[in-house]
Amino acid sequence: MSWGTAGVLRNRPAGLYLGAVLVSGFGTAAMLLVAAIWVKELTGSSSLAGLVTLGVWGPTLVGPLIGVLADRFRRRPLLIALHVAMAVLLPVLLLVDSAARVWLIFVVMLAYGVSFVLIDSAEAALVPAVVPGELLGDFNGLRSTVNEGMKLLAPLTGAALFAAYGGPPVVLLDVATFALAALALTLIRVREAPPPPPERWGRQLADGLGHLRRHAPLRRLVTCAGATMLLMGVNGTVAYAVVDAGLHRPPEFNGVLALVQGVGSLVGGLAAGALLRRLGDRRLTAAAVAVFAAGLALRAVPALVPVTVGTLAVGIGVPLVLITVWTAVQRETPGALVGRVAATVNTLTFGPGTVAVLAAAGLLALVDHRVILLVAAAGAGLVAGWALRGGARPAAPAPGLPTSAPAAAVSDRS
Repeated sequence: MSWGTAGVLRNRPAGLYLGAVLVSGFGTAAMLLVAAIWVKELTGSSSLAGLVTLGVWGPTLVGPLIGVLADRFRRRPLLIALHVAMAVLLPVLLLVDSAARVWLIFVVMLAYGVSFVLIDSAEAALVPAVVPGELLGDFNGLRSTVNEGMKLLAPLTGAALFAAYGGPPVVLLDVATFALAALALTLIRVREAPPPPPERWGRQLADGLGHLRRHAPLRRLVTCAGATMLLMGVNGTVAYAVVDAGLHRPPEFNGVLALVQGVGSLVGGLAAGALLRRLGDRRLTAAAVAVFAAGLALRAVPALVPVTVGTLAVGIGVPLVLITVWTAVQRETPGALVGRVAATVNTLTFGPGTVAVLAAAGLLALVDHRVILLVAAAGAGLVAGWALRGGARPAAPAPGLPTSAPAAAVSDRS
């Protein structure tokens, strides 16, 4: 364990925050899987089951509009209110007992998606006040590790509960985890400065976009992250072809590779803080994308060992890119803007992946999956090289905005 990781775990507010992420992430990962299974079981439609994911991630595409709200309120009360609101809303799913009421699942999943955007935005703004600046990379790495760990464990729990007892126990589990997360957030001692007087929505949105336009190094990192997630979408689309046409294994073998990728994500998350201090933003991004490129190329080889090693490399590289850009947003953005900038970055990062999934699915019908992966690997290599190029120094903040990121002060007293 690095000194940075140990420092985060010794910091009481940071530890409470990670606890909230852990319990909330466990319930969320279980519920998101079960929601799709539930729709499939009640309707028999794979298409409708797939639309559950669209409901959850669709609000990300309008993230900048939603993220403005995160800068209009104190962030800790907003986070508590969002977790409590989800705990109150989720029991609506207990009414779902037939295909006629499946629409309730879609409504709740859409609310999930909106809450995700707001929670991510408010969290990005609050974390710099909870965690010392030199430990931000370590905290974000640990947060990623916790989330990935929950993705490995919670879906199995949710699926087992659903198979044995149906949807209600999973709903109640998710309600309990949201409530526990809200409780953990109330225990964090933090004094937040009041938010600035609300401006017109369009002006606030323009301020967030303007910060990225003026800050060339941050804009470069966001571009690299968006390109990486676009290529990650391509990788996910050809996953079944890698297993079927490449390895001649049954579709269920994707579960094994998903586990391998998850292990890689855990490794990348734990190493992120130390690597950020050693390499800096640009070099770590370039190295992480290069590892990702190598992983894509290895997954094109029709043999078990290269595909396994490549999947592990993909799991290591992608989280490092995301952690780096998220940490840069927190460090390089004035506190009054962090919410809307974070939401904009989320849209620019994850939006391209959605487009890539659709494009790659059509391309796969015409082109061998190995060609697609090798072209994607070459593209990732170009992104890695571009990441190393130095950007212009950021322009001065817009008039009237503070020059430092923290939006609050934290007391670490017991």
